Amino acid sequence: MVKIAISYVVYISSNLIPGYKKNMLITSILFILLSNAVNLRRDMAILYNRISLVSLFYCGLISCTTANVVGKSIGLHGGLLLYTNLGNIFHIFIFMVTGIILLLTAFYPAKIKVLHNYVNLGKNSNQFKIVEYPLIILFVVTGAVLLISTNDLISIFLAIELQSYGLYILSTIYRNSELSTTGGLIYFLLGGLSSCFILLGTGLLYSNTGSTSLDNIYIITNISDLTLNSLWYKPNYINISLVLFVIGFLFKVSAAPFHFWSPDVYDAIPTVVTTFVAIIAKISIFVLLLQIVYYTKNSFSNNWTYILLITSLFSLIVGTVVGLTQFRIKRLFAYSTISHVGFILLALGISTVESTQAFIFYLTQYSISNLNAFIILLAIGYTLYYYTIENKEHQRLLEKNNSPVQLINQLKGYFFINPVLSLSLTITIFSFVGIPPLVGFFAKQMVLSAALDSGLIFLSLVAILTSVIGGVYYLSIIKEMFFSLPDNIESKINDQNFSVLGINNKKYAIQHVSISSPISFIISNITLIILLFLFINKEWLSMGTILVQVLFNN
Repeated sequence: MVKIAISYVVYISSNLIPGYKKNMLITSILFILLSNAVNLRRDMAILYNRISLVSLFYCGLISCTTANVVGKSIGLHGGLLLYTNLGNIFHIFIFMVTGIILLLTAFYPAKIKVLHNYVNLGKNSNQFKIVEYPLIILFVVTGAVLLISTNDLISIFLAIELQSYGLYILSTIYRNSELSTTGGLIYFLLGGLSSCFILLGTGLLYSNTGSTSLDNIYIITNISDLTLNSLWYKPNYINISLVLFVIGFLFKVSAAPFHFWSPDVYDAIPTVVTTFVAIIAKISIFVLLLQIVYYTKNSFSNNWTYILLITSLFSLIVGTVVGLTQFRIKRLFAYSTISHVGFILLALGISTVESTQAFIFYLTQYSISNLNAFIILLAIGYTLYYYTIENKEHQRLLEKNNSPVQLINQLKGYFFINPVLSLSLTITIFSFVGIPPLVGFFAKQMVLSAALDSGLIFLSLVAILTSVIGGVYYLSIIKEMFFSLPDNIESKINDQNFSVLGINNKKYAIQHVSISSPISFIISNITLIILLFLFINKEWLSMGTILVQVLFNN
């Protein structure tokens, strides 16, 4: 039945008008939903993940083949959606990142060599028994794709809610996890608050402009003669409306001072889900904000985009200073994300040709680097999970099944256990810090150059200082891995709950566990991209330059 469904999906989507990726996604969602409804086997989740991978690959293929079709933009459904080259490139990027995340649950994560054969580990893990997981991810991706291509206030709200509700459900999808349920509830309540700001801004924009179309709002804010005293709309009210509208999105990307939900949520939900929540939602929202800022930044004397620069300042300071006090690794990554969001908002608030190019480059490289960091964290957890470490603090940790690595000191001496994974994580962390010649250095250099060219000397100094100070909590991870000896580690590979073979009650050393080939392939390739960017930068930077020229020439 599943094979028939896949064949039918491919047949339908092959007859679609180029660029209608959402139809492919929606069709895949319907057939996976139908398969879930008639199939009671929970162990089919890994197959559904692979089906979703096929769907995402086909959507990416459609985007690639239609990249040359669009000259400037194409309006769809009466102007509710706008298909552009910028949106198309980020559609491909979202499909690629989501596909990599789905690979984590489409194959068993670890294996052990027994009698010259490899046996998969983790078959009894919760993540391979949740058949709804790929379905909800496709819902979120559909919302992200629509949000990037939206051209109306109503479709913006529908798209952001489709994306957000999927993320709320995804956060609580581990039903037996108390921490996961708590984190999902926090995310839902504060996400609802941010949606209220978006609705308030939407209502005020409509009441002041008389239209929900972004095209009409762009015309009013850029072309109208504001010297007349008989205007039927008030320019300052539109500024306030845009500020309230954008505050709702700043909540969702966890920019300070609207960040207080993200450390708790990141730490509470399973690491596999954290990987998706921390990356995909931010990509779609930042691309939407880029288009809104570009078309409205020169509207009035009191430029509303200063709110982005103020938020950038708070994010840089809060993400760095509070991050210094963290000892739980996912909370540390949450504050690291807040700090990097400050760099992204700095480039977004300037909104020049150079800063927009820096914005696109920073967003893509940080998403890839962050993805690599979480995958490596998962890979380390997969190797440590099957062993008992003689540390009472580690033994008292909750939800070790869903988040094996929770504390920074759990990485103590990991270099002596798996040097390759340790070096990969170190390269990724050095990229976060901005050490040359890694890709993170060039991203920060581009943002700071754009800020200095725009006269934002104070913000540039703050960004430089916070980058240097932030290196302290990154180096604490490296110190634990390389300069501490590991605790005594005892195998529990034959425990009944995690058994793979019941022969001779043999205890296997931790070095016998290896990461599966798909995950190893992903980590090695992303790490090489981060490390060797200096030699492969032409295509990446050229793409950003072309997208910026297309945007500004429009």
